[in-house]
Amino acid sequence: MKKIKILAMSLIAILSIMLFTGCSNSDETAGETKMRVVETSKGEVEIPKNPSRIVDISGSSEELAILGYTPVATANVDSYDTENVPSYMAEVFKDVKVVGHSMSDTMDIEAIIEAEPDLIIMAPRQEKIYDELKEIAPVVMLEDYSNDWEKNLEQVAKLFGKEDDAKKWLDSYYEEAKKIGDEIKEANGDKSYVVALASSGQFMIFTEGGMGTILKEDMGLKQPANMPKQDSITLPTVSIEGLTEIDADNIIVIGMESDKQDLEKDSVFNEIRAVKEGNFVFLNASPFFSQAYNPMGRQLLLEEIKKALI
Repeated sequence: MKKIKILAMSLIAILSIMLFTGCSNSDETAGETKMRVVETSKGEVEIPKNPSRIVDISGSSEELAILGYTPVATANVDSYDTENVPSYMAEVFKDVKVVGHSMSDTMDIEAIIEAEPDLIIMAPRQEKIYDELKEIAPVVMLEDYSNDWEKNLEQVAKLFGKEDDAKKWLDSYYEEAKKIGDEIKEANGDKSYVVALASSGQFMIFTEGGMGTILKEDMGLKQPANMPKQDSITLPTVSIEGLTEIDADNIIVIGMESDKQDLEKDSVFNEIRAVKEGNFVFLNASPFFSQAYNPMGRQLLLEEIKKALI
């Protein structure tokens, strides 16, 4: 009887050890599947495989939304209303907390902590707070692709292994853009277009950036021969006389209400050929100035441009 008891106790002990070991291995395996290592500009970083509470301060929140990740906090704000997300994203980001401006080098750290992120995405311009953010959650610093919105979407997609999803979205976008561009050409003929931002009596010309590239590259619409050269991400600036010399068949001006009123009273501006011929469109700076630099904003602009030009 005594031998049977000893044998039973030994068997229970062995089973307990096996069960404990099995649970430990199971937990370890589960832990491994929950995290993965990615290569970043700061070296290898371990991030959640399926993050559920992303804080994005890089300006890539629209890219995240396209790929199925709505951040809990963002720095994607309207350039003319930096306390709020752009109006065209108000519904998508209605529950998303604003923690700063993506073009700034610092953020509301306390608000980021309160968001309880499991992943933080940042840009190189915010490098001075990198170490501070690392104490909160895993941090991925993206590359800075400046005006290249497409490349930025692709790098965010690569981070999550969703390159195919990004490609499908881009293919659909370009197909729609070309279709609308063809409709505009059919309605207006092979005319030239210039997009300018009104700024203190001068005009910043979207030669190789923003809405200018939607018309030229995505829609296939013609730019005037006299467009100023753009050597960096900074938009070239011209006076009203300079805008006259560009001599576009159609002019789109982005600005504030005060800019619109000034232009309506400006005799030189009203003598520009496109303005005299009624081929002038004014769009509010909020949200149209920065909208073209973001993918969802860019897509929504296609119909807006069509309505404005046809």
